[in-house]
Amino acid sequence: MSSSTPPAGAAVGTGPQPESTSTSGKPSPGPNPAPSIPNLLARKPKLDEARRRRQPESGSLQPVPETPPLPPLPDLSTVKFQTPTRRILTPQDHKLFLASPTYTLVVSFIFHLSESVADKPISSVSASTVTPTVQALLDILTEIEELCRSTPPDETTGSRFGNKTFRTFLDKVKSRTPHFLSLLNLPPQHANDASPELSTYLHHSFGNATRIDYGSGHELNFFLFLLCLRLLSLLPEPTFPSLVLLVFPKYLELMRLVQLTYYLEPAGSHGVWGLDDYQFLPFLFGASQLLHHGFLTPKSIHQTLSLEQFGPEYLYHNQVAFVNSTKTVQGLRWHSPMLDDISAAKSWTKIEGGMRKMFVNEVLGKLPVMQHFLFGGLIPATEEMGKLAEEQPELTEEEIENGKLVIFDDTEGKRHVHQQAVGWGDCCGIKVPSSLAAAEEMRKRGLMGGGQLRRIPFD
Repeated sequence: MSSSTPPAGAAVGTGPQPESTSTSGKPSPGPNPAPSIPNLLARKPKLDEARRRRQPESGSLQPVPETPPLPPLPDLSTVKFQTPTRRILTPQDHKLFLASPTYTLVVSFIFHLSESVADKPISSVSASTVTPTVQALLDILTEIEELCRSTPPDETTGSRFGNKTFRTFLDKVKSRTPHFLSLLNLPPQHANDASPELSTYLHHSFGNATRIDYGSGHELNFFLFLLCLRLLSLLPEPTFPSLVLLVFPKYLELMRLVQLTYYLEPAGSHGVWGLDDYQFLPFLFGASQLLHHGFLTPKSIHQTLSLEQFGPEYLYHNQVAFVNSTKTVQGLRWHSPMLDDISAAKSWTKIEGGMRKMFVNEVLGKLPVMQHFLFGGLIPATEEMGKLAEEQPELTEEEIENGKLVIFDDTEGKRHVHQQAVGWGDCCGIKVPSSLAAAEEMRKRGLMGGGQLRRIPFD
């Protein structure tokens, strides 16, 4: 009886195969059986496989965080003004923060700012209609830009790590801060008390003088500075679009100049969220701007013409264009894989929702990030936060999440943690060279169109 199925292990050809017969009468392969040909395509590595995240199980998808109502403005006569300090020192402190009114205050402020620019290009806000406080903010940023331009870097070092002249620039900013605050017309009865809080958040908006680095945590401090002004009744809700579409772009321009001038290192390898070495909020606010755009799709960030044409109007495209201009390799796939992955989303609504989740989970929800958050009188900590640091300085086994949190003391002796699973944090780890510095060095040597420059890690 014949069978259409060949014997196991027999080579499968395109026609009938001759058989030989053994002494036992059973068919056996010929004297030189054809070797099986390996499928090389099956062995080809998938470039996206290493960075593709495991999809959550059905039913476990986290809903998009909603926007909490804006809390009422505080009665300033009851506020205990104080210089902002760190209060999240243990996992228990972090849990207290996540359940506190201050957590809701920060989420509400950021999300309301984002919603205020939904479907609005930058040109929808006219500089001629801004309030005196918004104009003062623009003037302050302009003056700080002039301080940067008048403080050139030390060119003798030749290093692509942070330039120490950055510290001189920050000293100049601090010395001018009383003048900057005078431009804001603070409430006279609270001006002296509120100044230390405003000054601290403003100083932390431009980077860290010790590490000569900058990251999205410093960006958040700028918005805490704006939040304080709101709590002082200087930035009512109608000013929100101008804050996002006029003040924030001015701040971004300033920080790009500072980064390029002093070769600031990223605060953590490729920033906290992995979207960008330095910024995060342009992507949240930028996605909101594009929520229902008629023809710009998430894929448009791969088109040079779209970036050039729409960058001046949309923060998302503007930031991608800047990122592209500072990399020594071409293509988001290679230098910004997370941005590349996100561009495959079906709509800007999906991207905007994802950015909200990232802000809540990867910023406010991470102890290694939030341990550097500063609390004062306008943005208060709960009474219990920070009290357990001296009583229980070491983390217990239960408090160490998956055994991945480890304790360090920074250069000022302040205790904090790092999460080893995602690399060293932004204050005790290895120095991370600036990709901005690499690109600038190539421009200075005329190599952007060709030639060679020694590659550095994290370019």
